[in-house]
Amino acid sequence: MSGYHLAQLNIGTLKAPMDSPEVAEFFALLDPINALADASPGFVWRYRCEGSDDATGERFFGDDLLLNLSVWESVEALWEFTYRSAHLDLVRRRREWMIPLAERHLVLWWVPAGHLPSLEEAGDRLDLIRAEGPTERAFDFRTRFPAPA
Repeated sequence: MSGYHLAQLNIGTLKAPMDSPEVAEFFALLDPINALADASPGFVWRYRCEGSDDATGERFFGDDLLLNLSVWESVEALWEFTYRSAHLDLVRRRREWMIPLAERHLVLWWVPAGHLPSLEEAGDRLDLIRAEGPTERAFDFRTRFPAPA
C-alpha cells in the first residue's frame, strides 16, 4: 500500500443559473452521485462548503465555476467510480448542463496519505497542467504517473 493518495479537481461552468430548469436535473442527481462516491471503494474525502453536503456554493475559481475536489486511494479507485458506476451517465451528459471549457478542467496529483488538499493547492495544480501539460506533479487519466516511491 502506497503512502500516497490521489487528489482530483474538476471544474465546470453551468449553461444556466443554478435555480433554472435547464440544470435542475443535474442538481437532482448531485446528492445521489455524491452519496455513491462517498460509499465507493477507495474514496477518502471530498470538499464540501461549510454547512453543506456539497461544494456548489464555493466560488474560489470564479462566480460561474462549480468545482469537485476529492481524494481517492488510487487512480484505479477514481477511474472505477468515474467510468464504471452510475457516475458515467453524468460524464456522458456533461454537455447538457455545462459549457465546454477551452482549457483543461480536470487535474490529478498525488498527496501524502492523510493530507487534504486546499483549494489553493488544487488551483496551483490546475494552473500547472494547463501551463506544462501532464507531468508527475499534475496529470490526467490519459497520461498517468505512479505515486512517489
